[in-house]
Amino acid sequence: MYNLLMTLILIVSVLIIIAVMMQPSKTNDAMSSLTGGADDLFAKQKPRGFEAFMQKVTVVLGLAFFVLALALAWYSSK
Repeated sequence: MYNLLMTLILIVSVLIIIAVMMQPSKTNDAMSSLTGGADDLFAKQKPRGFEAFMQKVTVVLGLAFFVLALALAWYSSK
């Protein structure tokens, strides 16, 4: 069971990295990456299409990672 959980958590980790790297960039200049983009605080737009899909995939993978990490910790403590 431990090996299965470790394998699943490694697979989900790699998928999270891929999903985050596939998300489109929201800023175009280097200065906004240094300042954190505070000037765009109220310029939020609802994501559509591929961007919305990738955000949902990232959330689901994050939740799966969290659940697997808790299960791994619980199983390891026994």
